Amino acid sequence: MTCRSIPVLFAALSFVGFARAQADSPVAAPLPPPAAPPASVFAYGKENPDCQEWTNSCQTCTRDDKGAPQCSTAGIACTPALLVCRAQAVRGKPVTP
Repeated sequence: MTCRSIPVLFAALSFVGFARAQADSPVAAPLPPPAAPPASVFAYGKENPDCQEWTNSCQTCTRDDKGAPQCSTAGIACTPALLVCRAQAVRGKPVTP
């Protein structure tokens, strides 16, 4: 064995050891799919026509006399929560819970 072949042999053995260590390492479990984004406050109003007031903790919406949604503007640092109805209409008359 010559002096030149020793570094090559050392590099080859190092690579084999590294590849074996990588093969033995545990594989991380795949990440779950991201949660569906919350529905918009406007979509919630369309899907729930009997709801007179709803909120996601950032925006609050109410219906005007014609039934059109009127929503507040969300703050820049607000993190929306789940949408909830805070007042339902019963036979055309709003009733608060």
